[in-house]
Amino acid sequence: MAAGPTRWGVIGAGQISNDWVNAAQTLPKEEHVILAVAARNPDSAATFAKEHDIPKAHKSYEDLFKDPEVDVVYIGTLHTEHIRQVKQALDYGKHVLCEKPLAMNVKETKELVEYARKKNLFFMEAIWSRFFPAYQKLKEELAKGTIGEVYSVIVTMGIQFDEDNWRRDKKNGGGTTLDMGTYTTQLASLVFKDLKPVKILAGGHLNKSGADDSGSSTIIYPNGKTATLINHTGVNLPNDALVVGTKGTLKLRNPFWSATTLETPDGVLEYELPKTDKHMNFWNCTGLSYQVKEVRRCLLAGLTESPEMSLDETVHLAELRESIRKQIGVEYPQD
Repeated sequence: MAAGPTRWGVIGAGQISNDWVNAAQTLPKEEHVILAVAARNPDSAATFAKEHDIPKAHKSYEDLFKDPEVDVVYIGTLHTEHIRQVKQALDYGKHVLCEKPLAMNVKETKELVEYARKKNLFFMEAIWSRFFPAYQKLKEELAKGTIGEVYSVIVTMGIQFDEDNWRRDKKNGGGTTLDMGTYTTQLASLVFKDLKPVKILAGGHLNKSGADDSGSSTIIYPNGKTATLINHTGVNLPNDALVVGTKGTLKLRNPFWSATTLETPDGVLEYELPKTDKHMNFWNCTGLSYQVKEVRRCLLAGLTESPEMSLDETVHLAELRESIRKQIGVEYPQD
């Protein structure tokens, strides 16, 4: 990629796209430009473009993918739409940052990873947590052995959504394991990176749509190590994450997935978020800018995936989620 600004196109005009664009616009214009947007409803795209000062509102997703001025697309649509939209973007030669979860199941995830690799284009699942300063410091402390040998990860993620929220609707790809489970499993994977689970035990409750409102799982790793993960879309949980070793504990404070506070044996570390005066829908979402910066860094370096969030790890997370949700009893039409 040339050294000019990274030119972005945005797919979807919903809440997460709002937050993503507002976060990206905190970065220097010499480095990032939001050039175009497209949505299912062209009027929504036009309104979104006006609200966010985006030059182009395309009438269809394909029109945006065809736009020769767009270098990379951010896909912020429902999970069920990802496989089709990612493939189409890649077919038109666009690099892709796609919201999590990347796809509905392991089969779709592997299909997209293989597709992107054949196209030799940059592709990343948008697990923004990995790029927060608190996460970078967590990795540093683990590498230094600050808390000794790590034996346990304990993490909860529960947010009380209304019963009619799409996250609780199976036909829209809802379900706590598929959605929130991406965050809890990514932390277990980050800590126990090279270990293959020996066994996964899981249970939970389904709602009337067939999606899981609750899920509790234990991932059993070799050598006495475990990750205990709890997800819920019906109640608010503490939303902290503990990493426990023989010499102490590291704690990512609520919300652990976008943490600005890390507790270490040596003290509490606080990190400031980028600032914006624009409306944000979700906690700490100006931190989405960290992953935006990572995409540009990778493109300038000629990389087709991020070493911080590799495609192999994306497949691994899909495998963890699928094992958990199937034990709970969740089956999607895409399976």
